[in-house]
Amino acid sequence: MTDTTPPSSTDPARLDPTQADELLLSMRRKMGTWVDWAEACQKLTKSGYNDQAIFEATGFEAIQQNQIMVAVQVYQSIISVGVTPETVAHFGYRASDVLYEFRMLSPVERAAAADFAADRKMDMDEAREMGKAVKDFSRINQPPAEFSSHPGDILAYFAWRAAKQKTDLQARSVLIARALKYVQSVSARRQIEALLLDFTQVPEKLAPRLPSYRIESDEELPTILPVIGVMPLTKSDFQAPPLYDSEEPFGLVRFIGSGAYVAVPGYQVIRNASDPIAFLADSDKLPTRLPGTQEQVLIVVDRADCTWKEDSYFAIADAEDQLQLNWFETPPEVQILGRVILLLRPKKVLDEAYTKELWQFEE
Repeated sequence: MTDTTPPSSTDPARLDPTQADELLLSMRRKMGTWVDWAEACQKLTKSGYNDQAIFEATGFEAIQQNQIMVAVQVYQSIISVGVTPETVAHFGYRASDVLYEFRMLSPVERAAAADFAADRKMDMDEAREMGKAVKDFSRINQPPAEFSSHPGDILAYFAWRAAKQKTDLQARSVLIARALKYVQSVSARRQIEALLLDFTQVPEKLAPRLPSYRIESDEELPTILPVIGVMPLTKSDFQAPPLYDSEEPFGLVRFIGSGAYVAVPGYQVIRNASDPIAFLADSDKLPTRLPGTQEQVLIVVDRADCTWKEDSYFAIADAEDQLQLNWFETPPEVQILGRVILLLRPKKVLDEAYTKELWQFEE
């Protein structure tokens, strides 16, 4: 059992034991609204309680704690910007999962999305789709003038654009109906209704493939060695490098401090890069799904290559300064931090002990 008593401190943000117990009890008994629980989580976290301690004391899992704490920040921001009383009342008692999906939007975009979501009684899936649409729409350099920045028009715009690319009449009709369901402005409605008589197809521009490679042979697996200098060297020089371990599946090497090194095969795309850096990610979190099961991949970005190209993915920072990877059909208005030049997948090993055993023979 995790000790739920935080370390003592003179920090005024810390709660005394009585206050903490009252908050934990209110959460355990589900007293108040989700906003109260989120604010209690925030206070407990600032007071030194970790998510496991809060879970054991209240039954709120870590993922729930994170969701409501993020959602309450969105809730507070839309109130600050200004939303209808009905929206405040709607989200004050329910649908924290809907607000959570607007976390990547600006405060003004959040407020507009929240008003529309409350009016339409949207669920989490609809809210996720709308949040993504609003974010993507904000990155279009010159959106059609007929479509406004209202969340309903934005959803209608993407449905209208997809409908123009369909040759199948049934699929086209479904998308037109979807666009008409959400559209708000008269000019946008006219654009959508025009598709009922105009069957001209606009070729769909598909996102490019991620530059994905998989290590295939043992010879491609990296080996890391410390370099101690150039002879003549002293005994101290020889003994200076510390012991280290490499982490699978990419041979990541950690050292004292906040960084790490990793060796990658000497592909030409790496050698041609001016300022390459690497980081790890789960394959199911990428902007384009990779075939196969979920796995950890190594992503290499050239920070010196910030020029937009239609066939590349780029690293950008969102409104919360979180790193994201995106493909842009047209030059984006956001700052490009670098171009994705390599996505490396680990070598598939059916029997990992096999590669360490010298005495293996094929029959």
